[in-house]
Amino acid sequence: MLARQNHTSPLQWLGRQLFNRDDAVAFFDPLLERINPMWVQEYTPARVQRIIRDTADTQTFVLKPARRWQGFAAGQHVNICVEIDGVRHQRTFSLSSSTTLWHDQGLVTLTIKRLPGGRVTNWLQDQLNTGAVVGISEAFGDFLIPEPVPPILFIAGGSGITPILSQLKTMAAQGFRAPMTLLYFVQDHSHAIAREHLMDLAARHDLLTVKIVTTQGSSEPRYLTDADLSTITDLSSREIFLCGPQGLMALAGELLDAQGVSRDKIHSTYFSAPQTDLSSQNLGGKVRFARSNLEVDSTGDAPLLEIAEAAGLTPQHGCRMGICHQCSCRKTSGTVVNRLTGHASGPGEDTIQLCISVPQGPVSLNI
Repeated sequence: MLARQNHTSPLQWLGRQLFNRDDAVAFFDPLLERINPMWVQEYTPARVQRIIRDTADTQTFVLKPARRWQGFAAGQHVNICVEIDGVRHQRTFSLSSSTTLWHDQGLVTLTIKRLPGGRVTNWLQDQLNTGAVVGISEAFGDFLIPEPVPPILFIAGGSGITPILSQLKTMAAQGFRAPMTLLYFVQDHSHAIAREHLMDLAARHDLLTVKIVTTQGSSEPRYLTDADLSTITDLSSREIFLCGPQGLMALAGELLDAQGVSRDKIHSTYFSAPQTDLSSQNLGGKVRFARSNLEVDSTGDAPLLEIAEAAGLTPQHGCRMGICHQCSCRKTSGTVVNRLTGHASGPGEDTIQLCISVPQGPVSLNI
Protein backbone atom coordinates (compact mmCIF):
# COMPACT_ATOMS: atom_id res chain seq x y z
CA MET A 1 0.00 0.00 0.00
CA LEU A 2 1.23 3.53 -0.79
CA ALA A 3 1.77 5.73 2.27
CA ARG A 4 0.10 9.15 2.20
CA GLN A 5 2.24 12.14 3.23
CA ASN A 6 1.32 14.25 6.25
CA HIS A 7 -0.59 17.55 5.80
CA THR A 8 -2.12 16.61 2.45
CA SER A 9 -5.76 16.15 1.61
CA PRO A 10 -6.97 12.85 0.09
CA LEU A 11 -7.45 14.58 -3.28
CA GLN A 12 -3.94 16.03 -3.16
CA TRP A 13 -2.48 12.59 -2.38
CA LEU A 14 -4.42 10.95 -5.20
CA GLY A 15 -3.39 13.67 -7.65
CA ARG A 16 0.28 13.17 -6.84
CA GLN A 17 -0.02 9.49 -7.64
CA LEU A 18 -1.69 10.08 -11.01
CA PHE A 19 -0.09 13.31 -12.30
CA ASN A 20 3.12 15.25 -12.08
CA ARG A 21 2.93 18.13 -9.61
CA ASP A 22 2.10 20.95 -12.06
CA ASP A 23 -0.66 18.94 -13.72
CA ALA A 24 -2.10 17.93 -10.35
CA VAL A 25 -2.13 21.53 -9.13
CA ALA A 26 -3.89 22.78 -12.26
CA PHE A 27 -6.41 19.91 -12.17
CA PHE A 28 -7.32 19.79 -8.49
CA ASP A 29 -6.82 23.33 -7.14
CA PRO A 30 -10.18 24.73 -8.37
CA LEU A 31 -11.98 21.83 -6.67
CA LEU A 32 -9.86 22.01 -3.52
CA GLU A 33 -10.55 25.72 -3.21
CA ARG A 34 -14.27 25.02 -3.01
CA ILE A 35 -13.90 22.18 -0.50
CA ASN A 36 -11.22 23.69 1.74
CA PRO A 37 -9.14 26.67 0.54
CA MET A 38 -6.38 25.71 2.99
CA TRP A 39 -5.64 22.66 0.76
CA VAL A 40 -4.74 24.72 -2.34
CA GLN A 41 -1.23 23.99 -3.65
CA GLU A 42 -0.51 26.81 -6.15
CA TYR A 43 0.28 29.10 -3.22
CA THR A 44 0.41 28.68 0.55
CA PRO A 45 -3.03 29.57 1.94
CA ALA A 46 -3.24 31.70 5.08
CA ARG A 47 -6.48 32.26 6.98
CA VAL A 48 -7.28 35.63 8.54
CA GLN A 49 -7.66 35.03 12.29
CA ARG A 50 -8.10 38.63 13.48
CA ILE A 51 -8.01 42.19 12.16
CA ILE A 52 -6.72 44.94 14.45
CA ARG A 53 -7.15 48.67 13.80
CA ASP A 54 -3.83 50.44 14.45
CA THR A 55 -4.43 53.95 13.15
CA ALA A 56 -7.11 55.62 11.03
CA ASP A 57 -5.47 54.26 7.86
CA THR A 58 -3.58 51.19 9.11
CA GLN A 59 -4.73 47.69 10.07
CA THR A 60 -2.89 44.61 11.30
CA PHE A 61 -3.98 41.27 9.82
CA VAL A 62 -3.27 38.22 11.98
CA LEU A 63 -2.78 35.25 9.62
CA LYS A 64 -2.44 31.52 10.16
CA PRO A 65 -0.56 30.04 7.18
CA ALA A 66 -0.95 26.38 6.26
CA ARG A 67 1.53 24.16 8.09
CA ARG A 68 3.73 23.70 5.03
CA TRP A 69 4.80 27.37 5.19
CA GLN A 70 8.50 27.51 6.13
CA GLY A 71 8.57 30.54 8.44
CA PHE A 72 10.62 33.72 8.34
CA ALA A 73 13.39 35.79 9.86
CA ALA A 74 12.63 39.15 11.48
CA GLY A 75 12.82 41.92 8.87
CA GLN A 76 11.72 39.82 5.87
CA HIS A 77 8.85 40.31 3.41
CA VAL A 78 6.18 38.12 1.83
CA ASN A 79 4.05 38.44 -1.28
CA ILE A 80 0.31 38.33 -0.64
CA CYS A 81 -1.99 37.02 -3.38
CA VAL A 82 -5.66 38.06 -3.46
CA GLU A 83 -8.39 37.86 -6.08
CA ILE A 84 -10.21 41.11 -6.84
CA ASP A 85 -13.07 41.09 -9.37
CA GLY A 86 -11.83 37.81 -10.80
CA VAL A 87 -8.24 38.99 -11.25
CA ARG A 88 -5.36 37.83 -9.04
CA HIS A 89 -3.07 40.48 -7.62
CA GLN A 90 0.22 40.16 -5.74
CA ARG A 91 1.73 42.76 -3.45
CA THR A 92 4.76 42.72 -1.17
CA PHE A 93 4.45 43.50 2.55
CA SER A 94 6.82 43.26 5.50
CA LEU A 95 5.96 40.92 8.32
CA SER A 96 5.41 42.86 11.57
CA SER A 97 5.29 40.00 14.09
CA SER A 98 7.98 38.31 16.14
CA THR A 99 9.36 34.97 15.00
CA THR A 100 8.30 33.68 18.42
CA LEU A 101 4.61 34.16 17.54
CA TRP A 102 5.13 31.92 14.49
CA HIS A 103 7.09 29.25 16.35
CA ASP A 104 4.70 29.13 19.34
CA GLN A 105 1.29 29.69 17.74
CA GLY A 106 1.73 29.32 13.98
CA LEU A 107 0.64 32.95 13.46
CA VAL A 108 2.14 35.94 11.63
CA THR A 109 1.02 39.53 11.25
CA LEU A 110 1.02 42.02 8.40
CA THR A 111 0.54 45.70 9.29
CA ILE A 112 -0.77 47.42 6.16
CA LYS A 113 -1.38 51.10 5.53
CA ARG A 114 -4.04 52.30 3.11
CA LEU A 115 -2.48 53.98 0.07
CA PRO A 116 -4.37 56.68 -1.84
CA GLY A 117 -5.54 55.00 -5.02
CA GLY A 118 -3.98 51.71 -3.97
CA ARG A 119 -6.13 48.95 -5.40
CA VAL A 120 -4.88 46.10 -3.21
CA THR A 121 -4.23 47.96 0.06
CA ASN A 122 -7.67 49.57 -0.09
CA TRP A 123 -9.34 46.24 -0.92
CA LEU A 124 -7.59 44.54 2.00
CA GLN A 125 -8.83 47.20 4.40
CA ASP A 126 -12.37 47.43 3.02
CA GLN A 127 -13.16 43.87 1.89
CA LEU A 128 -10.94 41.33 3.65
CA ASN A 129 -12.72 39.82 6.64
CA THR A 130 -11.92 37.43 9.48
CA GLY A 131 -12.07 33.84 8.23
CA ALA A 132 -11.07 34.70 4.66
CA VAL A 133 -8.09 33.00 3.02
CA VAL A 134 -5.30 34.76 1.12
CA GLY A 135 -2.18 33.39 -0.56
CA ILE A 136 1.20 33.94 1.06
CA SER A 137 4.63 33.35 -0.47
CA GLU A 138 7.67 32.07 1.34
CA ALA A 139 9.52 34.87 3.14
CA PHE A 140 12.42 36.65 1.45
CA GLY A 141 14.75 39.61 1.95
CA ASP A 142 18.08 40.34 3.64
CA PHE A 143 17.05 43.18 5.99
CA LEU A 144 18.29 40.99 8.84
CA ILE A 145 19.87 41.55 12.25
CA PRO A 146 23.42 40.11 12.28
CA GLU A 147 24.67 37.61 14.85
CA PRO A 148 26.05 38.28 17.36
CA VAL A 149 23.65 41.20 17.79
CA PRO A 150 25.55 44.54 17.66
CA PRO A 151 24.48 48.00 18.90
CA ILE A 152 21.85 49.24 16.44
CA LEU A 153 20.23 52.49 15.30
CA PHE A 154 16.84 52.10 13.60
CA ILE A 155 15.52 55.02 11.51
CA ALA A 156 11.94 54.57 10.31
CA GLY A 157 9.29 56.74 8.71
CA GLY A 158 5.54 56.06 8.61
CA SER A 159 4.70 52.45 7.73
CA GLY A 160 8.43 51.81 7.33
CA ILE A 161 8.24 50.77 10.97
CA THR A 162 6.74 47.37 10.05
CA PRO A 163 9.90 45.28 9.45
CA ILE A 164 11.57 47.05 12.39
CA LEU A 165 8.57 46.13 14.56
CA SER A 166 9.23 42.49 13.71
CA GLN A 167 12.87 42.88 14.66
CA LEU A 168 12.15 44.69 17.94
CA LYS A 169 9.43 42.22 18.96
CA THR A 170 11.70 39.29 18.17
CA MET A 171 14.63 40.69 20.15
CA ALA A 172 12.34 41.60 23.06
CA ALA A 173 11.13 37.99 23.16
CA GLN A 174 14.72 36.76 23.11
CA GLY A 175 16.07 39.43 25.46
CA PHE A 176 17.92 42.48 24.14
CA ARG A 177 21.67 41.84 24.17
CA ALA A 178 22.94 45.20 22.85
CA PRO A 179 21.96 48.91 22.99
CA MET A 180 19.31 49.89 20.43
CA THR A 181 17.77 53.23 19.52
CA LEU A 182 14.71 53.83 17.33
CA LEU A 183 14.13 57.21 15.66
CA TYR A 184 10.59 56.99 14.28
CA PHE A 185 9.31 59.88 12.12
CA VAL A 186 5.53 60.33 11.72
CA GLN A 187 3.19 63.17 10.74
CA ASP A 188 1.73 63.31 14.24
CA HIS A 189 1.18 60.90 17.12
CA SER A 190 -2.12 59.65 15.66
CA HIS A 191 -0.14 58.26 12.70
CA ALA A 192 2.41 56.41 14.84
CA ILE A 193 1.85 52.70 14.20
CA ALA A 194 2.11 50.54 17.34
CA ARG A 195 2.99 53.63 19.40
CA GLU A 196 1.83 52.19 22.73
CA HIS A 197 3.58 48.89 22.08
CA LEU A 198 6.84 50.64 21.21
CA MET A 199 6.74 52.81 24.33
CA ASP A 200 5.93 49.75 26.46
CA LEU A 201 8.92 47.88 25.00
CA ALA A 202 11.17 50.82 25.83
CA ALA A 203 9.80 51.02 29.38
CA ARG A 204 10.44 47.30 29.98
CA HIS A 205 13.89 47.06 28.35
CA ASP A 206 16.75 49.29 29.50
CA LEU A 207 18.78 48.64 26.35
CA LEU A 208 16.05 50.05 24.07
CA THR A 209 15.46 53.78 23.50
CA VAL A 210 12.44 54.88 21.44
CA LYS A 211 12.07 58.45 20.11
CA ILE A 212 8.92 59.23 18.13
CA VAL A 213 9.40 62.46 16.16
CA THR A 214 6.41 64.30 14.69
CA THR A 215 7.16 66.03 11.39
CA GLN A 216 4.06 68.28 11.24
CA GLY A 217 2.54 70.75 13.68
CA SER A 218 5.04 73.62 13.51
CA SER A 219 5.60 76.39 10.99
CA GLU A 220 8.07 74.21 9.07
CA PRO A 221 8.21 70.42 8.58
CA ARG A 222 10.55 68.59 10.95
CA TYR A 223 13.08 66.28 9.33
CA LEU A 224 15.97 64.09 10.48
CA THR A 225 18.92 66.32 11.46
CA ASP A 226 22.53 66.08 12.59
CA ALA A 227 21.24 66.95 16.06
CA ASP A 228 19.19 63.72 16.09
CA LEU A 229 22.24 61.67 15.18
CA SER A 230 24.43 63.46 17.73
CA THR A 231 22.27 62.01 20.53
CA ILE A 232 23.23 58.45 19.53
CA THR A 233 26.02 57.04 21.67
CA ASP A 234 28.87 55.51 19.63
CA LEU A 235 27.12 56.15 16.31
CA SER A 236 30.10 54.99 14.24
CA SER A 237 30.06 51.57 15.91
CA ARG A 238 26.35 50.92 15.33
CA GLU A 239 24.67 48.99 12.56
CA ILE A 240 22.06 51.27 10.96
CA PHE A 241 18.68 49.97 9.72
CA LEU A 242 16.62 52.33 7.52
CA CYS A 243 13.06 51.91 6.26
CA GLY A 244 10.65 54.62 5.14
CA PRO A 245 9.82 57.07 2.36
CA GLN A 246 12.56 57.66 -0.18
CA GLY A 247 13.06 61.26 0.98
CA LEU A 248 13.87 60.12 4.52
CA MET A 249 16.10 57.33 3.24
CA ALA A 250 18.09 59.69 1.02
CA LEU A 251 18.44 62.30 3.79
CA ALA A 252 19.54 59.67 6.31
CA GLY A 253 22.15 58.37 3.88
CA GLU A 254 23.58 61.85 3.34
CA LEU A 255 23.73 62.69 7.06
CA LEU A 256 25.27 59.34 8.01
CA ASP A 257 27.83 59.70 5.25
CA ALA A 258 28.73 63.16 6.57
CA GLN A 259 29.12 61.66 10.04
CA GLY A 260 31.66 59.21 8.66
CA VAL A 261 29.48 56.11 9.11
CA SER A 262 30.78 53.30 6.91
CA ARG A 263 28.33 52.39 4.14
CA ASP A 264 28.69 48.68 4.89
CA LYS A 265 27.04 49.37 8.25
CA ILE A 266 23.89 50.81 6.62
CA HIS A 267 21.04 48.39 5.80
CA SER A 268 17.98 49.59 3.86
CA THR A 269 14.67 48.24 2.68
CA TYR A 270 12.20 50.17 0.54
CA PHE A 271 8.47 50.72 -0.03
CA SER A 272 9.09 51.02 -3.76
CA ALA A 273 12.05 50.74 -6.08
CA PRO A 274 14.38 53.73 -5.69
CA GLN A 275 15.28 54.77 -9.22
CA THR A 276 18.62 56.07 -10.43
CA ASP A 277 18.51 59.01 -12.85
CA LEU A 278 18.85 57.34 -16.25
CA SER A 279 18.26 60.48 -18.33
CA SER A 280 21.83 60.43 -19.64
CA GLN A 281 21.51 56.82 -20.83
CA ASN A 282 20.51 55.99 -24.41
CA LEU A 283 17.63 53.65 -23.64
CA GLY A 284 14.95 51.83 -25.60
CA GLY A 285 15.00 49.42 -28.48
CA LYS A 286 13.30 46.40 -29.98
CA VAL A 287 12.39 43.70 -27.45
CA ARG A 288 11.95 40.13 -28.68
CA PHE A 289 10.06 37.61 -26.55
CA ALA A 290 11.48 34.48 -28.15
CA ARG A 291 9.22 31.75 -26.73
CA SER A 292 6.10 33.83 -27.48
CA ASN A 293 7.33 34.69 -30.99
CA LEU A 294 6.54 38.32 -30.28
CA GLU A 295 8.52 41.48 -30.98
CA VAL A 296 7.73 45.02 -29.74
CA ASP A 297 9.37 48.43 -29.75
CA SER A 298 10.21 50.27 -26.52
CA THR A 299 11.20 53.88 -25.87
CA GLY A 300 13.17 53.27 -22.68
CA ASP A 301 10.59 54.76 -20.32
CA ALA A 302 9.45 51.43 -18.81
CA PRO A 303 11.03 48.26 -17.40
CA LEU A 304 10.79 44.99 -19.27
CA LEU A 305 8.04 43.67 -16.98
CA GLU A 306 5.72 46.53 -17.97
CA ILE A 307 6.72 46.14 -21.63
CA ALA A 308 5.82 42.43 -21.52
CA GLU A 309 2.49 43.14 -19.81
CA ALA A 310 1.62 45.86 -22.34
CA ALA A 311 2.26 43.27 -25.07
CA GLY A 312 -0.31 40.96 -23.50
CA LEU A 313 2.13 38.59 -21.78
CA THR A 314 1.85 37.54 -18.15
CA PRO A 315 5.36 36.76 -16.86
CA GLN A 316 5.67 35.65 -13.27
CA HIS A 317 6.40 38.51 -10.87
CA GLY A 318 6.00 39.51 -7.25
CA CYS A 319 7.22 42.69 -5.58
CA ARG A 320 7.84 44.76 -8.77
CA MET A 321 10.80 46.49 -7.06
CA GLY A 322 13.75 44.13 -7.34
CA ILE A 323 13.48 42.36 -3.99
CA CYS A 324 11.82 38.98 -4.46
CA HIS A 325 13.45 37.88 -7.78
CA GLN A 326 10.24 36.12 -8.90
CA CYS A 327 10.42 37.93 -12.25
CA SER A 328 13.94 36.70 -13.00
CA CYS A 329 14.31 35.38 -16.55
CA ARG A 330 16.99 34.56 -19.10
CA LYS A 331 18.20 37.32 -21.41
CA THR A 332 19.66 35.60 -24.47
CA SER A 333 21.12 38.69 -26.14
CA GLY A 334 21.28 42.46 -25.85
CA THR A 335 22.00 44.92 -23.04
CA VAL A 336 19.73 46.10 -20.21
CA VAL A 337 20.25 48.80 -17.59
CA ASN A 338 19.39 48.21 -13.93
CA ARG A 339 17.21 51.16 -12.95
CA LEU A 340 18.17 50.82 -9.28
CA THR A 341 21.92 51.09 -9.82
CA GLY A 342 22.26 52.52 -13.34
CA HIS A 343 24.63 49.68 -14.24
CA ALA A 344 24.43 48.06 -17.66
CA SER A 345 24.54 44.30 -18.19
CA GLY A 346 26.83 42.52 -20.60
CA PRO A 347 25.52 41.92 -24.15
CA GLY A 348 25.33 38.12 -23.91
CA GLU A 349 23.26 35.58 -22.00
CA ASP A 350 22.40 36.57 -18.46
CA THR A 351 19.71 36.20 -15.81
CA ILE A 352 17.95 39.52 -15.23
CA GLN A 353 15.02 40.85 -13.22
CA LEU A 354 12.26 42.11 -15.51
CA CYS A 355 10.87 44.65 -13.04
CA ILE A 356 14.09 46.68 -12.75
CA SER A 357 15.64 46.16 -16.20
CA VAL A 358 15.28 48.71 -19.01
CA PRO A 359 16.39 47.79 -22.55
CA GLN A 360 19.40 49.57 -24.05
CA GLY A 361 19.16 48.64 -27.69
CA PRO A 362 17.72 45.36 -29.06
CA VAL A 363 17.08 42.70 -26.41
CA SER A 364 15.94 39.09 -26.67
CA LEU A 365 14.30 37.31 -23.72
CA ASN A 366 13.39 33.67 -23.17
CA ILE A 367 9.71 34.42 -22.55
